Amino acid sequence: MNPNAMPPPRAMAAALRQHWASLAPREQTLVLAAATVLGLALLWSLLLAPALAQLRASPARHAALDAQLQQMQALQAQALHLKDIPRPTGNETLPVLWRSLGQQLSAGTQMSTTGDRAAITLKDVPPEALAQWLAQVRSTTRAVPTEARLMRNTASTGGASPPAPWNGTLTLALPPN
Repeated sequence: MNPNAMPPPRAMAAALRQHWASLAPREQTLVLAAATVLGLALLWSLLLAPALAQLRASPARHAALDAQLQQMQALQAQALHLKDIPRPTGNETLPVLWRSLGQQLSAGTQMSTTGDRAAITLKDVPPEALAQWLAQVRSTTRAVPTEARLMRNTASTGGASPPAPWNGTLTLALPPN
């Protein structure tokens, strides 16, 4: 038999029992205490600590999911609102676009139409006004931006803190007649 070979499990168990019996009662108590501490540490690290970590993290995850749910519900309400607005025809869309240009955007803004497209030329339009106008046009006329070639006009603000206005063209797809 090879002296480096592992002894069979029964022989190892018998050797451990013999070694255990040879230990003094105080040493047996210390070995049992060490084994108990190791067992409890293993139980803690494998079973209890991950569960407690999940339990501690759950309020934050619950709050994040609640916020996401509220956002989804707001988007659903917005979509239902847009769905309920009557669809204008192409003939009704152009007068609404003309009125909204004059009311919300700068005086230098112009519009030209070709078929089912409207090209808006913007000159020194503040970003907030453009965003509000696009939201209003989208909801009232169902016109959809298809192309935007916009540039910031930093010369008009002189690098001051208000956002620079936009110059350029914006192409909208008009709803079908």
